[in-house]
Amino acid sequence: MIRCPETGRAIPTDMKTDRETFRCSAVFFARTYCKICRISHEWFAKEAWVHEPTEELRKAS
Repeated sequence: MIRCPETGRAIPTDMKTDRETFRCSAVFFARTYCKICRISHEWFAKEAWVHEPTEELRKAS
């Protein structure tokens, strides 16, 4: 996830990983299209975070 600089809302990057793998990955630069403000945002890995569903949501699926 990253934060949309226009709205301040969290948006998905559409990258799939777990926290440990992301934490150990090399620093990188990427672009993500924001469905909220309809533009692409440029971001560095240090600005992103991994959003994992809570345990309750995983059990419900």
